[in-house]
Amino acid sequence: MFQGFESHTVNVNGIEIACVIKRAQEANKPAVLMLHGFPQTKAMWSRIAPVLAEHFTVVCADLRGYGHSEHPPCLSDASNYSFRAMAADQIGLMKALGFEQFHLIGHDRGGRTAHRLALDHPQAVLSLTLMDIVPATELFLNVTRQVAGAYWHWFFLSQPAPFPERLIGADADYFYETCLLGWGGAKLTDFDADQLADYRSCWNQPSMIQGSCGDYRAAASVDLTNDQADITATVDCPSLVFYGEQGVMNKLYDIPAQWRNRLPKMQTASLPGGHFFPDMRPAETAKILLDFITHHSLSKE
Repeated sequence: MFQGFESHTVNVNGIEIACVIKRAQEANKPAVLMLHGFPQTKAMWSRIAPVLAEHFTVVCADLRGYGHSEHPPCLSDASNYSFRAMAADQIGLMKALGFEQFHLIGHDRGGRTAHRLALDHPQAVLSLTLMDIVPATELFLNVTRQVAGAYWHWFFLSQPAPFPERLIGADADYFYETCLLGWGGAKLTDFDADQLADYRSCWNQPSMIQGSCGDYRAAASVDLTNDQADITATVDCPSLVFYGEQGVMNKLYDIPAQWRNRLPKMQTASLPGGHFFPDMRPAETAKILLDFITHHSLSKE
């Protein structure tokens, strides 16, 4: 995976963050940071990032608690797994790699981290791409039977330790693969074998199981408080809201409408498929991302 990319582990704020990077041949080309979601790793980008790397410097990183990044124990208030903490990791990583500004792409939890990073560090973000999410305040504060049934894992993973950890640990492959196959009807054959092997090797580690639980505990507590405080805040850079047409999120919400007031310079895009449409359609996903980033890179020149 990631042929031609260099692997690094960078200590940021006392946490080891794993990433891969391929630098553009032209020194003046902007960087692109790509963030994965639950229950995946940076490997989800391995069939997409090389296309972008033909034109830009590309960094794919594991979030804290996931993949090959460090999986610190979750604090009692889960604040060390907040999206604010994860965003601080990623902006610190990019600064350590030499990038003060960059294009930012996030899917699922990576999208929520990206949104928080753009709110907290707007000067760093050249453009923002959010993939298959709606604001968490909408999901938490307007819960319907349909939302609770589809996004049950939000409420299960946020339960106090060690309840979810013990149940997941009994058969981690079964639990996380059930998540992969939900939210839009994916099949295991939709996932690249090498990518799936990386996911499995990581999510079978007890420390990553507790890391993913810590992520959702923070989402239901400290993140929700932060999001409510910023409920009227906008991200003013060019933004792309990108989603799967057959995904549960698109069935339950008008995704563009959910973001319109928060992203005043918003464009939208969609592809056939569910929540994991980047895995199902990597070439089409890469083209849409490349076109968006290229357009907003040329506008800066």
